[in-house]
Amino acid sequence: MDKKTLLKQFGKNVKIMRIKNDLTQEQLAERMGVSQHYLACIETGRQNMSLGKILGLANALNVSINQLLEFDE
Repeated sequence: MDKKTLLKQFGKNVKIMRIKNDLTQEQLAERMGVSQHYLACIETGRQNMSLGKILGLANALNVSINQLLEFDE
């Protein structure tokens, strides 16, 4: 898996988890303390996240980091 594919799959997982939690991008971004634009870039695979931000994202979504990092290859 290359970096571009990894970022797109991660973003897809984030979007799925956000929708399952019935949250808008704005609501999730507010919970995380980031901008809605930043979150949109994550969901579309255009932005990379630090491990600290991934932990904050998982906490905001009430999921484990493992759930966000599960990829179908």
